Amino acid sequence: MATVERFEDLNVWKAAREFCKLIHQFTLRNDFCNDFKLVSQIRASSGSVMDNIAEGFERDGNKEFCQFLSFSKGSCGEARSQLYRALDAGYISKADFDQAYDQAMEISKMLSGFIAYLKETELKGRKFK
Repeated sequence: MATVERFEDLNVWKAAREFCKLIHQFTLRNDFCNDFKLVSQIRASSGSVMDNIAEGFERDGNKEFCQFLSFSKGSCGEARSQLYRALDAGYISKADFDQAYDQAMEISKMLSGFIAYLKETELKGRKFK
């Protein structure tokens, strides 16, 4: 297993970044971009997925990291709910929805697996060395 030195090395963070970019692209569309509140909410929740992974990693302890990964998972669910709102309002197609939904579900699974791993590992983080 490769050593992870930075949060940018984490596959789950990379996936969350791609998800955030996809959501941002959706919100630039004419009808969607005029729904200022939904645009703000879905950009914030999708951004929180990657941001909480980064913040938790930088805290250097597994317990805090798990807590922030849990926040990230919650934000992923929030973004999925907002995708339904965008679909129902006609801002995105079913194909767009499915693409983003599948990405969000994969990220949620990755986060769940990562949390389980961190809870079982003997490693406790850099601040506990």
